[in-house]
Amino acid sequence: MARIAKVTADTASAKQAALLDAIKSKLGMVPNFLAVLAQSPVALNSFLGLHAVAGDGALDAQTRERIAIALADENACQYCLSAHTAIGRKTGLTDADMAANRDGGSTDDRAAAAVRFALALNRNRGALTASEFNAVRDAGYSDAEIVEIVVHVGMNLLTNILAKSTEIDIDFPKVALTARAA
Repeated sequence: MARIAKVTADTASAKQAALLDAIKSKLGMVPNFLAVLAQSPVALNSFLGLHAVAGDGALDAQTRERIAIALADENACQYCLSAHTAIGRKTGLTDADMAANRDGGSTDDRAAAAVRFALALNRNRGALTASEFNAVRDAGYSDAEIVEIVVHVGMNLLTNILAKSTEIDIDFPKVALTARAA
């Protein structure tokens, strides 16, 4: 059971209801993560704004999901792993690619560099070696794309921490964490 109740249509203030209605009209549902985040309309609105801006960047949807899957598994966040596995499938990622993401790579060489970079950022709290940093650049990522990877790591770390600390009920098909993450 979640440590913080999700906001529902019955419990929502006018501001919360407007945000949840906007989410439902866009996604067809309100994921539990966003319903819990709605406890603070400021926090939810901030997250949605960052998510929208980050989604309009140079990184393609598959790369963004590869990063989210790798981080969720590494950070042992079953909610986020389950959610991003479902979203990853919708972007066209295969089970083989998502398994590679969970192992710290990708079936796509360029994307593997982004995943490794994201995991290094996560593990080292941003303190990278020159080799770790140059590997993503050598894979062809521009400075703008590198900055976007950093933003996605930060955004996913936020979601992992919120989902784990509040024990949000998983409302996607459950995906088991790897033994290394569990």
